Amino acid sequence: MKSDTTSKTVVYKSSDLPSGVKVHYASAGPISAPHILLLHGYPSSANQYRELIPILAERYQVIAPDLPGFGYTTTPSDYQHTFDNMASVILEFLDKQNITKTAVYIFDYGAPTAFRIALARPDLFTAIITQNGNAFEEGLGPFWDPLKAWWKTEDKNDQIRSTLRDVVGDIESTKHQYYDGVPSNLADQIDPNTYTLDYLQNLLPDDKREIQLDLFWDYQNNIKLYPEFQRWMLEKQIPILAVWGKNDTIFVPPGAEAFAKARADKGTSNVEVALLDGGHFLLETHLEEVADRIQKFLQLYV
Repeated sequence: MKSDTTSKTVVYKSSDLPSGVKVHYASAGPISAPHILLLHGYPSSANQYRELIPILAERYQVIAPDLPGFGYTTTPSDYQHTFDNMASVILEFLDKQNITKTAVYIFDYGAPTAFRIALARPDLFTAIITQNGNAFEEGLGPFWDPLKAWWKTEDKNDQIRSTLRDVVGDIESTKHQYYDGVPSNLADQIDPNTYTLDYLQNLLPDDKREIQLDLFWDYQNNIKLYPEFQRWMLEKQIPILAVWGKNDTIFVPPGAEAFAKARADKGTSNVEVALLDGGHFLLETHLEEVADRIQKFLQLYV
């Protein structure tokens, strides 16, 4: 596809949905090009794709919304912050954008959001790029241990919630997610504005901390759906690129390898796995390599 020299200009808009949610999003790319949906994770926003969007926009129409509870997306006062509702909002948003087919880049919380959408709309996605976006129990790293202990109490308001609130409200915890697992020679590539914005926008306000704790609590329901996510992937035989920061302690490398193993067990091979020497927020240190792998992958399958 011929590149449009103006396509790389990123624009920022908001979309008012019938549900009352106002979704803020970034977009770029030729309007006639195939779509790529970028779904961010915790504790970030579409801002994490600020440098990837112009690269992909040379050939694709890219759209990156802020998920409910994050960034500049706003929700009604009675909105319940669950992954079910998060997926419903993004599906509603895609319908309003008249997007009926799209590749999807999933990271962290973007993964269960996209897979829930896939269960509701099995033919929507044309390909998956998963960057530390998990769908297998073996991909859950040490980060999840205190959350698993909380879930075992079967009490959303257990005292563990108070402990986690203190962690969520600590900027050092946010900063740690960006630096953990990053080789020392790459650490100076991380822009401090990233984790500072995440903290100020999504974690510092008291109500936002409660939203994040509600989503931490609800994540256990994603794990219960992992078998359904896996079934959909096998049934649809959708092409998958798993490009992973191999030093991530939140979603660990066996989670990436599981995508290929599940497909290999069925005798198919349209899954690529790349484990790169980085951490959770891999785009901060490996942008060009990840973008190059995405472009080569999409040229094969989209």
